[in-house]
Amino acid sequence: MGKDEVFKVEIEQADDFKFSANVARVFDDMVSRSVPFYEEIQRMMAELAAAHSVEGSFVYDLGCATGSTLVCMDTTVAKDIKFIGVDDAQEMLDKCKSKLSEIGFARPYELICADLNNKFKLHNASVVVLCLTLQFVRPVFREQLIKNIYDGLNSGGVLILVEKILAEESNFNRDFIDYYYDYKRRNHYSDMEISQKREALENVLVPYKLSENISLLRDKGFTHCEVFFKWYNFAGVIAVKK
Repeated sequence: MGKDEVFKVEIEQADDFKFSANVARVFDDMVSRSVPFYEEIQRMMAELAAAHSVEGSFVYDLGCATGSTLVCMDTTVAKDIKFIGVDDAQEMLDKCKSKLSEIGFARPYELICADLNNKFKLHNASVVVLCLTLQFVRPVFREQLIKNIYDGLNSGGVLILVEKILAEESNFNRDFIDYYYDYKRRNHYSDMEISQKREALENVLVPYKLSENISLLRDKGFTHCEVFFKWYNFAGVIAVKK
């Protein structure tokens, strides 16, 4: 696993963040040092996926990146259930394919390069995972994506959503962000790295409040939504289609 030093050198003017080959090479280190309790979130998603996956259906990971969630779910979900990983960055999918090959990933799976902003549709799904993905979908397209996920889920199927979020009360928002940057410093990111990545993400990662995400899910038909993880400005929700 390469060490994340993408923002270690001072940049005169930061471009918008992209999931490039350089990011794909160090992504596993980047996300493990940038997302609080990342391994535990992965374990929890794998448990939830195992509880709700159904024989003969598909399990989708939308924004699968380098395949960490696919690998984790492989330890819990029945081996005859097909996994489908979707990402809009071919560099991420190449890294994912290499990782799955290296570990001898044995179950049936498919990797699809597709833009979730562009009316992506799925079918015969019992579980759909959006782990730190919806926040990168342009807000104008989020309603359509959630509707397409709802329509593609079988009855009783679930959406597992993990997002970076805004605080419900604005006066807490600054505090939570400060605590998050302290977390990143504890994981050996410098203030310059934190600042440069923040600037690069400013127009790319657009978080909602937890309540806004839940309202979006309910508006598109999900009858029950339960928070299964919360840490300051990160949250996980499972939503059920009846």
